[in-house]
Amino acid sequence: MMAAVGAAGPGPTDCVTKVAISVSCENLLDKDTFSKSDPLCVLYMNSSGPHWCEIGRTEKIENCLNPQFSKTFVIDYYFEMVQKLRFELHDIDSDIGSLQDADFLGELECTLGQIVSSRKLKKPLVMKDRRPAGKGTITISAEERTDNRVVQFEAAARKLDKKDFFGKSDPFLEFYKQTETGWQLAHRTEVVKNNLNPIWRPFRIPVQALCGGDVEKSIKVDCYDYNNSGSHDFIGSFQTTLSQVQQASQSYAAEFECINSKKKQKKKGYKNSGVIIIKKCTVVKEYTFLDYIMGGCQINFTIAIDFTGSNGDPRYPQSLHYINPNGYNEYLAAIWAVGNVIQDYDSDKMFPAFGFGAQIPPTMQVCHEFPINFHPSNPFCAGIEGVVQAYQQCLPQVKLYGPTNFSPIINHVAQFGRQAMQQQTASQYFVLLIITDGVITDMDETRSAIVHASRLPMSIIIVGVGGADFSAMEFLDGDDGILRSATGEAAMRDIVQFVPFRQFQNCPQEMLAQSVLAEVPGQVTDFFNTMKLKPPQGDGPVTDLSASAPTSDVS
Repeated sequence: MMAAVGAAGPGPTDCVTKVAISVSCENLLDKDTFSKSDPLCVLYMNSSGPHWCEIGRTEKIENCLNPQFSKTFVIDYYFEMVQKLRFELHDIDSDIGSLQDADFLGELECTLGQIVSSRKLKKPLVMKDRRPAGKGTITISAEERTDNRVVQFEAAARKLDKKDFFGKSDPFLEFYKQTETGWQLAHRTEVVKNNLNPIWRPFRIPVQALCGGDVEKSIKVDCYDYNNSGSHDFIGSFQTTLSQVQQASQSYAAEFECINSKKKQKKKGYKNSGVIIIKKCTVVKEYTFLDYIMGGCQINFTIAIDFTGSNGDPRYPQSLHYINPNGYNEYLAAIWAVGNVIQDYDSDKMFPAFGFGAQIPPTMQVCHEFPINFHPSNPFCAGIEGVVQAYQQCLPQVKLYGPTNFSPIINHVAQFGRQAMQQQTASQYFVLLIITDGVITDMDETRSAIVHASRLPMSIIIVGVGGADFSAMEFLDGDDGILRSATGEAAMRDIVQFVPFRQFQNCPQEMLAQSVLAEVPGQVTDFFNTMKLKPPQGDGPVTDLSASAPTSDVS
């Protein structure tokens, strides 16, 4: 579970190395009345100037003042640059993981160079006014990521100890790597509720994070019963090596007795506290974003613009669609900033651009998926300049209306993703940029559309313009927890990135682009590696599937 990010540096050829950063804390402030804080760590980077860019978040850990986060940050380290980092700890109490409603627990500012040189940096946390954040400390560990192999695991258990009085245990696993200073957390599985014979979802751990590249080095696996209080009950543990697991799982499945040493000492005839089963353990090469791009993978970029009435009449300066004498509004700024970066990865630079939520000519019926150039059979615009020109010509011809429905345009782009799934290599990936001002009307349908799109080569970027309440967008972002449809179906992966434009209004254009696109490389590699699709190996650009996909229904 990694958040892969890239610094805004000189370029891939100048990159010294990739560095994996892990975070743990002790003695955090307790901001909850009847329980403990629920901490989450947000990492910001500043490579130049006064502007900070969020590049990733850890998972939230409930009711814990001494969290050890399993999610790591992988950062491009440039020796010749000063890369400032800020680690912020927040107590997340809302279900959507919003920082707006969170209590601040402290922060640390340092440079990536300081972390790299010390390998393990432990510092006190401070509040925004630089006062100590109680007795809170943060420990940041850095490891050069030179091995691009990962271990694909499928794990289950049998007859685990029952720890809950009114139900069965809620088990999860933690995998640890042996280091010079002790055991270091490498991965934490999800919790399987009320089950003594759990089957966990397949997961991947980088070889370097699991055993430092040494298949004979000891690995420790702990099994716990999850409790809402944060005091998880220890079920048992075992130690092994990657080599032993591989050899045992090749024949059938590797089985390990889960031993609780305290229980073993007290109880005569103690056998075990259950059996952990490694059903699959395969070491594979994990391709990087550059491997896919340089190997011929095309990033297909689609733009969707919100033309609902809440934006205001475009003829008046109060409207978010009003274009001032300098040719600027927030919609145009977002299109330029993001489009200028992503167009470099699209060989033909022809971008389909759509609008939603407006009454359109000639019948002036409401449409939630119309090409802004009004050519249903050819919605493509030549470069970002073409998108901007089509947008400017479209504005006077439509009447802003409503409601704000996202699902039609998400499903439209998902059609292309489904066609790409028929390919044998990682040749096509689709990015949908939605620029919007407000609350989603078809939330249930949108959640369902995103859950289905999570199984396709597709990412969704939402840029919020104006000052509306964007809490629903943060919920879709899925940084904290797993997005589910209204029927309970879980997303396969997090594919949504939400960024409020107002945070970047006074920043250089590159800062918005960096924040908006920070998760795309990781989403691309996560999908293709999970699907075991290799790069096309540079056999030349492939046909743009979106050109032959069904056109939109312009009503």
